[in-house]
Amino acid sequence: MLRSLVGSEMCIRDRYQRRVRGLRGLAMAEISPEDVLGLEEPTDGYFCPLSANIYNIDFISFKIRDLETNDTLFEVSKDPDAPPVDYSMLEGMDDSVRKIRYDFDAEFLKKKTIGTTLHFSIGDKEVPNFRMIERHYFKDKLIRSFDFKFGFCIPNTSNTWEAIYDLPELTDEEREDMITNEFETKSDSFYFVNDELVMHNKAEYAYR
Repeated sequence: MLRSLVGSEMCIRDRYQRRVRGLRGLAMAEISPEDVLGLEEPTDGYFCPLSANIYNIDFISFKIRDLETNDTLFEVSKDPDAPPVDYSMLEGMDDSVRKIRYDFDAEFLKKKTIGTTLHFSIGDKEVPNFRMIERHYFKDKLIRSFDFKFGFCIPNTSNTWEAIYDLPELTDEEREDMITNEFETKSDSFYFVNDELVMHNKAEYAYR
């Protein structure tokens, strides 16, 4: 019986991995929100190049705060004197620029709700139906999924996107496991414009 269950699990995992490899083989215009909502583990690579950001969506600042205390947990901002970036010209640039590592206090894992504030700018093209899907994992297992819709962005504007995250309730054992296994908590963030994938970022998390 055990052998049968293990074999069945391996078969399911093999089918899933073949599906992910198939997604990577698709043109980015063919990767839909439904495709990424079906992912059950972190992607090995990126589903679109940096040059897919033809709208020149540029993240200016980002803040994470505890909604219960309003304490700032993380904050980063772009150098205001940095020149504008034409993302459509970044073909072949190192992918490390779209991956971030967060180092949080272990108490973060006890929080129930956090809020994020993303300040971003738009290039010369209008951005209809701007949408972000985040898939969060621990040890390659899906633990949470978030789906946020911003809507329409006017060309050549700066915008602020506020999002609220209801965090999963963890047992003491689960929290300890995440603390012990640094950066085994990961996420993929997918950004769509009119259901076309234009950005794919990654993050890894440690709790100390």
